Amino acid sequence: MKHTTIALALMALSNVTYGVSGQITDTAGQPISDASVSVAGSRVQTKTDADGRFTLNTADSNATNLHIKAPGFSHETVRLDATGSELLRVTLHRTMIEQIDVTATPLHASAMESAQPVSVLAGDNLRRKQSSTLGETLKDAVGVHSSYFGPVASSPIVRGLNGPRVLIAQNGLDVSDASRVGPDHVVATEAMTAEQIEILRGPATLFYGSGAIGGVINVVDDRVPSSSERRGAFAAAYNSVNEENETSFTYTDGTERFAFHVDGFSRNGDNYEIPGPAEQMADADQDEEPEEHSEGILENSASESQGFNLGGSWLLDNGYIGLSYGRLERLNGIPGHSHDHGHAGEHHDDARVADEHDEFEEASVLSDLKQDRWQLISELQLESAWLNGLNTRIGYTDYEHVELENGASGTVFTNETLQVRTDLLLEEIAGWRGAVSLEGKKTDFAAVGEEAFTPPSRTDSFAIGLLQEKQTGDLLWQLGARIEKVTINADPIAWEEEEHEASEEGGEHQEELLVFKELDFTPYSASAGVVWDFAAAYNAGVSVTHAQRAPSSAELFSFGPHIGTGSFEVGALFRLHESDDPHFHYNGDVNEEVSNNIDLSLRKHAGDIGWAINLFYNQIDNSYYERNIGLDSEAITGHDHEEGEEAGHEGEHEHDHGALPVYVFEQADTVLYGLEAQFAWRLSEHFTLDLWGDSIRAKLRDGGNLPRTPPVRIGGRLNYANKAWQAGFGMAHYFDQKDTAELETSTDGYSLLEAELGYALPSSFGDMTFFLKGSNLTDEEARVHTSFLKDRAPLPGRNFSLGVRSMF
Repeated sequence: MKHTTIALALMALSNVTYGVSGQITDTAGQPISDASVSVAGSRVQTKTDADGRFTLNTADSNATNLHIKAPGFSHETVRLDATGSELLRVTLHRTMIEQIDVTATPLHASAMESAQPVSVLAGDNLRRKQSSTLGETLKDAVGVHSSYFGPVASSPIVRGLNGPRVLIAQNGLDVSDASRVGPDHVVATEAMTAEQIEILRGPATLFYGSGAIGGVINVVDDRVPSSSERRGAFAAAYNSVNEENETSFTYTDGTERFAFHVDGFSRNGDNYEIPGPAEQMADADQDEEPEEHSEGILENSASESQGFNLGGSWLLDNGYIGLSYGRLERLNGIPGHSHDHGHAGEHHDDARVADEHDEFEEASVLSDLKQDRWQLISELQLESAWLNGLNTRIGYTDYEHVELENGASGTVFTNETLQVRTDLLLEEIAGWRGAVSLEGKKTDFAAVGEEAFTPPSRTDSFAIGLLQEKQTGDLLWQLGARIEKVTINADPIAWEEEEHEASEEGGEHQEELLVFKELDFTPYSASAGVVWDFAAAYNAGVSVTHAQRAPSSAELFSFGPHIGTGSFEVGALFRLHESDDPHFHYNGDVNEEVSNNIDLSLRKHAGDIGWAINLFYNQIDNSYYERNIGLDSEAITGHDHEEGEEAGHEGEHEHDHGALPVYVFEQADTVLYGLEAQFAWRLSEHFTLDLWGDSIRAKLRDGGNLPRTPPVRIGGRLNYANKAWQAGFGMAHYFDQKDTAELETSTDGYSLLEAELGYALPSSFGDMTFFLKGSNLTDEEARVHTSFLKDRAPLPGRNFSLGVRSMF
C-alpha cells in the first residue's frame, strides 16, 4: 500500500518500444507469481511469471503510476519518474487484512486505498458465510446487520440504514426488485454464484445516486465474462435445521476472441427449527395471549428457489463487450403473514403452488417471485487525447412477485427497470486521473391487489458525476461531485375526504379521486477525502460527504395495510389531523434528505498483525422515518379500504386485517454515529485470530431514538490451517438493545457460537473441500432487534451443514 517512487537503471526491451519491466518479490526475496501489474486508471495490465517477472507495454497510455497486487499481500502504487523503459524491483509485504479491489467504483481500489470505508467478501470466506438470503450472508460484516424477516427474507442494514437508502446492485446495476419497499420482500440476487460481494459503508451517492445515501451492496459475478480464462466453482450442502438441500455451479471458458459463462443454483428447504415457541409476548404493550404455534417450528418458513445465468463476450484487442440473461425463481412462505380466509380470488396457474408441496402449509400465504434480467457490459480502452477508457453498463429487469393464498393470487408486485450507465475514464492531467459518469434510469413499480399499500408509480432519473484522484507523495486525494434529476409520478387513489362543518355533529365523508402532482427533485452530492501513508504499513483516511436523497415512491404515497410488517403505512404526503375523529389530509410539502457525513479511519495493513478502526458521524436533515403514532387503522379515516380498478387497486377479494398500528413517514433531523473495528493476528504458522465489533447510535435531534437501531456487538474467530485440514471456531455476542423509539420494546442480548471442520482433496476440478459446519451450537433463543418479526420469529436453532465445495 505504501506509495514508492522508483527510478532505476534504464534497459532496452526487445519486445516493446516503450514499456516497463521488473520483478515482484516478498520480504524474504522470494518471487511472487501471478501478481497483477496494471497502469492505474486503465485496462493495461499483465501478470508475473513463476520467477515474479513481468513486462508491461505502456506505449498506448500516459503511464505515471503502476498498481501492483497479489493475494495475501498489501497493494503497492509505484510512481514512474523516468521517461523511458525502467527495470523495477518491487517488494510486497504480507498482510492479515484481506485486500481485494472494489469494482463498484469507476476507479477501482481496495479497502486500504479508499478514503471511504469499504469491505469485500470473496473466495472461501464468502462460501463459508453464504446463506439463503443476502442479509443473513452479510450480517457478520463490520457495520452491516440484517433486517431478518424470518429466514425467508432479509436485507442488509448498513450503519443503521436500509430500505431505499441502501442500494443493492448486481455488477453495478440496481437489482430492481421490491426489497427496498418492505422487509418482507426478498432481495432478488443470489450469493451462491457470486464471485465477491462489495460493501460501501456510508454515502455512496457519487457512484450510484441518491438511493445510495446510506451505502451500497454490490454483488459481483462473472455472468458477462471479461476474459476467456478457464475458471469455475461448485458447491453442494445439506442443512439440518430445515432439511435444506442446496447446490450451485459456475463455469467460464472460451477462445481467443470469445468467452462464455454459465452458472446455476438450486435450494429447497422445509420449515425452520427454532429454540422454543415461535411467538413471545411483546412485553407490556401486548394484552392478548399469542396464537398457538408448533413448538420448535417456525411455521410458513419453507422456501425453494432456483436460477441460472447465461452470458457471452466478444473479446477485443482493447477490451470486451458482452451480454447476459438471467432467470431467478423463488417460492417461499411468509412467516407471521395470515388472513381470515374466504377469498374468491383468481387461482394462480403455477405448478409450484402450496397444495403441491408438503413443506408448505395448505393455508399458508406464499410469495412467488420471478425475475428476468438482461445485462450488457462493455469495457474498452481508448486512444484519445482526453479519454483512456469507456465503460458501459445497460440493464433491463422484469420483476414480479405474487402473494398466494390457497393457490389464489392476492397482491401482485411488479418492477420493470431500464438503466444505462457510462463511465468516461479521463486521461491523466497534471497528476489527476478520474472519470465522468452519466446515468439514466426508468423504473415502473406497481402493487395491485388487496394489500397494495402504495399506488403504481413511475420514477425517472438522470445524473452526471465527476470523480478525481491524485497521488502527491504519501497523500492520495479523492474528490467527487454529482447532480441528478428525479421525477416521480403516481396513479390516483380513492380517498375519503371529510367535509368539516361548524355544527357539533361533525362533517360528512365524501369519496373522491385523489390525483397526485408530478414531483421533481434535484439532489446533489459532493465529497472530498484523503488517504495518508504516514508510516510503513500504516495509513489514515478522512472522508467528508455532503449528499442529498430524493424520497422513494413508497415513502411518499403509501396509504394502506402492509400486512407483511403488521402495520398500516401512511406516506409523507399525508398529514395527521388530530381530533376526536383523527384523519389525514393531503400534504404536498416534502423535501430531499440532506446528509453530512464524516469518516475517520486508521489502519495497519501489513505484517502478522493487521487492524482497521473507523469512526463516523452522519447528520441527516429532513430524514424520512416511520413513526408509530399510537393509533390503529380502525381509528382513522381518509381512505377507502375497498379500492377498485379506478384507483389502480383491483380488490377482488376481501380480508379482515383487524386493527393495525399506524406508522407514518415523517421528516425529522437525525444524527447517527458509531465505531467499527476489525483485528487480525497470525498467532503462528497454523493459527490466526480475527476479532471485530461495531456500535451505532441513531437519534432524533429533538430527542428520542430512531426505531429498530442495531445493538452493539462483538465477535471473533480462531482459525486453523495445516496442509489439507482447516478448522475454525467463532462467537458473536449481541448486547441488549434498550435505546428504543416511542412505543418500541427493548430486546435481550444473545450469543451465537459456530464451528467448522474441513478437509481438502486434490482433483481435476481443483481442491475439493469437504466440510462440516455447526451454527448456533448452544441452540440459543435469539431475537433480532432490527426485525419487524422479532416477537414472532427468532433466529433458527442449532444447525449442522455437511457439504463439499471447490474452486478451480
